[in-house]
Amino acid sequence: MEKFNEIINGGQLTLVDFFATWCGPCKMMHSVLEQLKDEMGESIRIIKVDVDKNEKLSENYRIQSVPTMILFRSGEIVWRQSGALQLGDLKRVVSSFM
Repeated sequence: MEKFNEIINGGQLTLVDFFATWCGPCKMMHSVLEQLKDEMGESIRIIKVDVDKNEKLSENYRIQSVPTMILFRSGEIVWRQSGALQLGDLKRVVSSFM
């Protein structure tokens, strides 16, 4: 698997979902992210990072609550939000950076 930095520094818009397996809203976001990927296809890359298994990475990005989503373009954070979102809202946000 590609390393995290290689992924976010690539040319593709990348949405990172910092989640936890015990988190109810995180479970809800799973289907929203799947639908987003189905609708947006190859125009976006979505990766999930389990905060309990990736503590150092979570600390580096100061993740204090889950779910937290961070959108990267060429390694730069262009958007960040904590909490669950509906598909339409998330799609509007992502589309605005394409």
